[in-house]
Amino acid sequence: MGYLFTSESVSEGHPDKVADQISDAILDEMLRFDPESKVAVETMVTTGLAVVAGEVKTKGYVDVQSVIRDTINAIGYTKAAYRFDGNSCGVLSAIHEQSPDINQGVERKLPEEQGAGDQGMMFGYACREMDNFMPITTEISHLLLQKLAEIRREGEEMTYLRPDSKSQVTVEYNDGWKPVRIETIVVSTQHDDFDEDDVRMLKKIHDDVRNILIPRVKAQLPENVQKLFGDDIKLHVNPTGKFVIGGPHGDSGLTGRKIIVDTYGGRGAHGGGAFSGKDASKVDRSAAYATRHIAKNMVAAGLADEVLVQVAYAIGVASPVGFYVNTFGTAKVKDANGQLMTDSQIAKIIQEIFDLKPYAIVQRFGLKNPIFKPTAAYGHFGREHYLREVEVKYQDQYTVARTVDNTTKYYKTVDFFAWEKTDYVETIRKAFLL
Repeated sequence: MGYLFTSESVSEGHPDKVADQISDAILDEMLRFDPESKVAVETMVTTGLAVVAGEVKTKGYVDVQSVIRDTINAIGYTKAAYRFDGNSCGVLSAIHEQSPDINQGVERKLPEEQGAGDQGMMFGYACREMDNFMPITTEISHLLLQKLAEIRREGEEMTYLRPDSKSQVTVEYNDGWKPVRIETIVVSTQHDDFDEDDVRMLKKIHDDVRNILIPRVKAQLPENVQKLFGDDIKLHVNPTGKFVIGGPHGDSGLTGRKIIVDTYGGRGAHGGGAFSGKDASKVDRSAAYATRHIAKNMVAAGLADEVLVQVAYAIGVASPVGFYVNTFGTAKVKDANGQLMTDSQIAKIIQEIFDLKPYAIVQRFGLKNPIFKPTAAYGHFGREHYLREVEVKYQDQYTVARTVDNTTKYYKTVDFFAWEKTDYVETIRKAFLL
């Protein structure tokens, strides 16, 4: 036996994720009005109440209460029985203007000299375990809950499901850090109260997870990953028993409390900064996206099988104060003498390829657009990149005007999850003579 490694995920109905989605929905709405908005919004949810607080600088007017209620309802908290629903919960807002002391370090006369919105270090990670260059444990944990939410919304099977749920996946790796099999799966899902006794209720949920949910998940996975699902998987379903009381009524939720779920499930590293509710001038978010993009393109280009990238900033300073690459001994590129390159040699070349000033990162990924709410559940990384038209409340060279119900509206086609593109593969391969 080699190693057992575990990652977890939580659903969009988990109280912390409810808070994250509210914070990012408010951010998106402010960017919809004003792409230069500076936003740092935190949310707390509990029984019958959502509280938002933070600092913003924006030219737009946002109906915060409507944004919050619409977000809660979209997640699925629509019934009074949940003791937290979008139509009746209380909403308190304590949002105020951004500190001018912070703003003076971020906004400059030359946009390209925009300073970092805070100090700190950020990490990006990629590996070859999945086609999207994410760890298997993380991907399966997310997929279990995405499919569970899909089943809940279809309303045809497992009709007792409620929005709150968690998953956990443990995989056995051999000594070469290659996945051998899935050891344990844990699924805890909120549910309606059953008329029958608890024993029959728990058996019904357990059987449905095994016979309905897991087959759906397997069908979405490539064949080499499907083979890891053996008959000897330890399956724990609602191991504490009854799970009727959940969501913000069961536990309070806070923005930024699921940073490992948001990233790599404990693989690689994390700098400690949360993402949701922050505009892209905050490098906690934008630089984490940039380092993931770098790591993913390095692995996709064939430089290494596993890559960790770190970048560090000083508040108000545009250029990074630190840059680091770790290939965990999997680097495959050679120098002019035919020797395998060291990680420091690789880092020097990579740093010349990627501009990591905040302004450059924002431009590269289009981070002034309202694209963030979809990131607030099921992870910010490993997601499919896509283009979508969104409505905005301003006009620039990228917007298209249309008349709808005798009203002129403006639309813009924007990139979602642009940091997941492998658009630098050829550049990297050329730089390393691959």
